[in-house]
Amino acid sequence: MSIENEIQERSGNKCELCTSSDNLSAYEVPPVSNKAAEGNILVCSTCLDQIEHPENVNANHWRCLNDSMWSEVDAVKVMAWRMLSRLKSEGWTQDLLDMMYLEDNVRTWAEATGEGDDEGDKIIHKDSNGVTLNAGDSVVLIKDLQVKGSSMIAKRGTAVRRISLDHENAEYIEGKVDGQQIVIITQYVKKI
Repeated sequence: MSIENEIQERSGNKCELCTSSDNLSAYEVPPVSNKAAEGNILVCSTCLDQIEHPENVNANHWRCLNDSMWSEVDAVKVMAWRMLSRLKSEGWTQDLLDMMYLEDNVRTWAEATGEGDDEGDKIIHKDSNGVTLNAGDSVVLIKDLQVKGSSMIAKRGTAVRRISLDHENAEYIEGKVDGQQIVIITQYVKKI
């Protein structure tokens, strides 16, 4: 059974965050972990747009997290925690965060993107032009890069989609090139 079929069956063909049944797709909860269905959730296009584009967030849409934060699926709890953390300036979200319980390994996963960090503590990743990079962005390589530990060379002009950020070092991002997950230095990429 494919991952998408497995999560459709698990969710009853509804968005696992807001229960919408329109325009559903699988979303791999970063950081990429090869967890199969356990690392993916089924989301509608509205939720996906707001997850990947924080500037589009509509706080009222996320009141649905009052229900989905109690899911038994760790990936759903992780995304609920991240969205509640992103909206912590709203009064009602802090109450939900205070009620939410996450096992240590799930909390580590939830915090891996830096969503719950204070703005002053966040590491900012910037591309070669000084443009801020966010998890899920797409970049293009501006130089041929030798991949350490392999004979592979990532060619200049290669697009790397849905990058993830290293939250300990502002110079490192991760992404898939030719199906292989690699670490890339930010000075060799340009956001597209």
